[in-house]
Amino acid sequence: MPTQEISAINSIDVGFGHDDFAALLDKYDYHFSPGDIVAGTVFSIEPRGALIDIGAKTSAYIPIQEMSINRIENPDEVLQPNETREFFILADENEDGQLTLSIRRIEYMRAWERVRQLQAEDATVRSAVFATNRGGALVRIEGLRGFIPGSHISTRKPKEELVGEELPLKFLEVDEDRNRLVLSHRRALVERKMNRLEVGEVVIGTVRGIKPYGAFIDIGGVSGLLHISEISHEHIDTPHSIFNVNDEVKVMIIDLDAERGRISLSTKQLEPEPGDMLKNRQLVYDKAEEMAAKYREQMKLQQQGGSANAAAEPVAEAAPEEVEESADEAAYATAADE
Repeated sequence: MPTQEISAINSIDVGFGHDDFAALLDKYDYHFSPGDIVAGTVFSIEPRGALIDIGAKTSAYIPIQEMSINRIENPDEVLQPNETREFFILADENEDGQLTLSIRRIEYMRAWERVRQLQAEDATVRSAVFATNRGGALVRIEGLRGFIPGSHISTRKPKEELVGEELPLKFLEVDEDRNRLVLSHRRALVERKMNRLEVGEVVIGTVRGIKPYGAFIDIGGVSGLLHISEISHEHIDTPHSIFNVNDEVKVMIIDLDAERGRISLSTKQLEPEPGDMLKNRQLVYDKAEEMAAKYREQMKLQQQGGSANAAAEPVAEAAPEEVEESADEAAYATAADE
């Protein structure tokens, strides 16, 4: 090689010092910020954490408590040497220039996104109870802790015996900002039972509770509300004057509201003559199927655009305060043991 070329190379090498090299690194270095999601490769696994290469000047660190949304005992339950995956930058560089990473935060964000989607789809999910308290039971959905209020647990078992049991559940509240995930076992069971029922169907039930605004009737493991206005065409001061707890009754289903988990019932629509529920209840029960058939025919005519006279009498609605009170009654949808 000519002497002048060697001299030129040496002059370049000498001219490109440590400061120039550091400046070049800074020019092409990525700037990482808390909240970023980056790709990283497991560089070294330690007893309580792991070092991760994300392309920064110094290996980043992920502590064991940030490796999963679930509790783990050892880092190798989640990470393997040389594995590449996504990491969330949890904290800025410490005094040693090291960033703190998290997998748990990514799982947490994606879990909330998933449960919001499930709620929008009105999906039924299943989860095992892992603890109970005075207010209800605790479950995990997509790794998130969920709460089932006691009034929404529909089983005859004591709450303490539910630990370890898997329950079907519907979403009541999904609020990431307040970290509130509330579910209902009652709604899931009512919806499943309601899928087997039809408006206009006559069913036999048992009076499980009596309130000033109506009676709660257990029909095959779920409860429907027989509102006071749907007991008879005649005026009734209180349902207590007609029914006692544990009475067996024949009722007709006049509304199924799966979204709110409510079943509305009527004996008024089964009366051959107005006031028969007060004067001759057995006659009402004997003629129930016949009267229900007439009701269904009237409903059919109404749906087909028949005359107003052929339409069934509108179902009386409970006053808002009565509806709200009844919705929280534990007896409203007491489900039979599965």
